[in-house]
Amino acid sequence: MLDAATRSKIVLDIEDVYRTRKQLPLLTRTYENIEVEDSYRIQEEFIARRVQQGIPVRGYKIGLTSKTMQELVNSKEPDFSAITEDLFFDENNPIEASRFITPFAEMEIAFVLNNRLEGPGILPVDVIRATDFVLPAIEICDFRVAYNPAMTIVDTVADLAACGGVILGANPRTLDQLELGKVKGAVYRDSVKETEGEASAVLGHPINAVAWLANKLAQFGVALDAGQTILSGSFVRAFPMRPGEQICCSFDQGLGDVMASIV
Repeated sequence: MLDAATRSKIVLDIEDVYRTRKQLPLLTRTYENIEVEDSYRIQEEFIARRVQQGIPVRGYKIGLTSKTMQELVNSKEPDFSAITEDLFFDENNPIEASRFITPFAEMEIAFVLNNRLEGPGILPVDVIRATDFVLPAIEICDFRVAYNPAMTIVDTVADLAACGGVILGANPRTLDQLELGKVKGAVYRDSVKETEGEASAVLGHPINAVAWLANKLAQFGVALDAGQTILSGSFVRAFPMRPGEQICCSFDQGLGDVMASIV
């Protein structure tokens, strides 16, 4: 474990990346004693500083929702990060490339809650009751801690679980309007299909991911609140976003499309 002063230094170092655009080396190589708990505390302090600056938390993201991704970073479970208001972008406006360092796009299903979810003991049925509607979404992943094949969950968690931005579609669907676990989608770059997948790739069902998050947050004394938006995890591989290109994630079962571009 790291001491509180060292964790606070890492928070300042991560903040500085936004200004300098110079990524940090792997935290696990710089700090031999760093543990996953340190990383969540670093993330917690980073988010607290944003809130103190008047930037509220609007939701959470869940990452590492497939066994393949978990094995890649030597983890046995997903990870998560809070998402502050400044990380939500309008679908209709291109985003300045200066907001990112190494952006990647992922297609996800976003849950918007109408009731509080407080673990432990949250079951999928509780998530169903607490969900107002779902939306098509794009998560823009980004790395303040430079990606490296030796990266572990310790590195990703401290770095906001690699969250760089969120774009929500404007076509809500309630859970009784679709078979959520069987939703299929495809990602297009300038109208050329890049990849496709099914929502069942997210822990077997995206609802399972939201239940996992509510129970995990209980370990930190935090609950999911009504009105928050939860990104349930990507069911396709992430791929690079390049300035000038338009990314379209297209979902079936009436969820429709969501677009993103950076300039």
